[in-house]
Formats: sequence, structure tokens, C-alpha cells
Amino acid sequence: MRGLTHRAVDRAAGLPAGTTSAYLRTRQALLTAVVGRLVALDQAELDAAGRKIPVPRDPGELARHLAEFTARRLTGEGRRRSLARYACAVESVRQPQLREILRPRRNAAREAVRAFLAARGVADPEERTLTLLACVDGLVFDRLVDGGEVTEEEIGGLVAAALR
Repeated sequence: MRGLTHRAVDRAAGLPAGTTSAYLRTRQALLTAVVGRLVALDQAELDAAGRKIPVPRDPGELARHLAEFTARRLTGEGRRRSLARYACAVESVRQPQLREILRPRRNAAREAVRAFLAARGVADPEERTLTLLACVDGLVFDRLVDGGEVTEEEIGGLVAAALR
């Protein structure tokens, strides 16, 4: 977070010095814009994933789709964005106005998980969906910090727990 400055954004974007501060006058405005952009990119990715993949037919298929998605969050651009998202989440502890921007939103992928759980008669599928996805997110965080990858078996265990 300390490295997020108007000058650093200007340099990274190849803009003349002062351009970013002309549009985003304060550090708070810059941070809010960054968080908003991260959320917009995540929402677009989740909506695209949910539209591309129909409601899973069985727990194994759901685990496979979630494992493939988490793999994208741990490599390349997905890794950079995941690290930025977690840094912003920690910053939201000090700046609560960011929390509302970061709050999980409805999207096609989340709806596919909820529909899967509801079709299997899970009590309170909305709450169970949020819990399952929070657990998957925790695995992503753990692997970003400690290295390694999230396995389909690990995700399968979380899916099985969500179904109980």
C-alpha cells in the first residue's frame, strides 16, 4: 500500500507526472479508484465464468470448476490482482469506506454455486454459498502466502462440507 502513489501510477501507466493527481486529487480518491477497479475486474471475470459454465451436475464438477478458477487466481495476472485485493482488504480495516466497495456481490459464478446447493436441498443455500466461497478464498490466500496450489481434492472436501 505504501507504494501506491500518484507518481507511481503515472510511471506505471506511462503518463506525464501529475496526470493521476489531476483526476484523483487525494490518496483516498486514488485508493477508492483502485479498489473500484479491482472489484470491476473481478465481477467481470466471475460473470464470464458463470455464464460459460452451467450449474454443475455433481459435486465433482463443482470442485473441478472452483479449482480451475482458483488456479487462475494464483498465477500470472490473477496472482497480482489477488495480492492487490488482499492488500486492499487489509487497508479496509483502517478505512471502512472501502469495505462497502469490497463486499461480495452477486455474479453469475456465485449464482451457479447457490443454484447447485439449492438443487441439492441444502438449508439456506445463500449463506452456505458465501461460506463455501469464503473457504475457497482462504485457500487462495494461504497459497499466495505459503506457495503451492489449491487442489481439486481440497475444494472437493469443502464442497462436501457445504452439502452436509
